[in-house]
Amino acid sequence: MRRLALLPNIFTAFSLACGLFVILKVNMVGPGTEIFHVLNVSALLLLVAAFADLLDGAIARAIRAESEFGFNFDSLTDAVTFGVAPSVLLLKALSLGPGTGLSFYAMLSCMLYSICGVLRLVRFNVKTTSAKGDSQAIAAQKKHFTGLPIPAAALASVSINLLFASPFFDSLFGLSSEVKAIILSSVMVVLGYFMVSRWKFPSSKALHFRVPSFQLVFLTVMIAVFVFYGILYFFPIMLAAFTWGYIVLAWILSLIRLIAGKKSKTLEDFEPEQED
Repeated sequence: MRRLALLPNIFTAFSLACGLFVILKVNMVGPGTEIFHVLNVSALLLLVAAFADLLDGAIARAIRAESEFGFNFDSLTDAVTFGVAPSVLLLKALSLGPGTGLSFYAMLSCMLYSICGVLRLVRFNVKTTSAKGDSQAIAAQKKHFTGLPIPAAALASVSINLLFASPFFDSLFGLSSEVKAIILSSVMVVLGYFMVSRWKFPSSKALHFRVPSFQLVFLTVMIAVFVFYGILYFFPIMLAAFTWGYIVLAWILSLIRLIAGKKSKTLEDFEPEQED
């Protein structure tokens, strides 16, 4: 049983290794290197790290190996892999000269993103600890997240960074490097805000499929074929579509709730939390 209890921490360590590899590798890249290739590999690694982050908690719950060590290890790993790595990638991709207003704005936006990511993790830890023994609070946490989860924010940041660096996007829009820097830096500010905001974001734990098993298997296979085809040939577009689709969906649900008003029961789970 003791060996099984190590399994979730192995997945967490793997996620941390992916994040550290991205940070260290991108700092070893010399001038003139094809940045799109670097971003492509880094995005794949962070996507794998996100799956590992999802699996470690699921495995810990399945084998009843949840521990305070694993809980804190997971948070520190997320801070490095999803809080620091996307900021390092963006600054490397922009390659702005020092001493300019634009480079200062880019650095400031990346710092803000990383700080908000750490604050998001701290708030999540505090809420999870205080919810122990409270069945209603635990059930609410399974339905949604308060604030954008940091893995989703990281993938959203890296995906749009990768999309802007892709030859397809360049040939279609041809934005200047200054315009790209302003947009990408502003995106980091927006993502940072939504991580520490009180807006609700759906949790995968709340998904329930009530369809016959054969139809579910067939649908899963069809979706998998399209996803793998997209990853192989249109990875930047697919990654951006999935990550930003999740964020936009949460925004739409929350806006519908705000428009409906507190007296309505429409999408009650997406009522923004009040300040403590």
